Amino acid sequence: MPLYEYECGSCGHAFEQRHGMNEEPVFRCPICGGEVSRKISGGAGFIVKGGSSGRSGNSAGGCSLETSGRTCCGRDHRCQKPPCEG
Repeated sequence: MPLYEYECGSCGHAFEQRHGMNEEPVFRCPICGGEVSRKISGGAGFIVKGGSSGRSGNSAGGCSLETSGRTCCGRDHRCQKPPCEG
């Protein structure tokens, strides 16, 4: 279930509420009963689609050392045989 952020127009109370996307949104503040508005938030989840191999999310079995400074197993130097083995 998504987490929504609300703010009361009367008392300024900010709070979060989980509810399904098809459920009615919150209309009243739990503190003072005033009217609330849902705040726009960036969200946290995303789905990566594609044919990457290994745990690092790199395409074509490449090493993440060049992009992140660490390999998929956390080393700061290139492993001898991909994918890395911890």
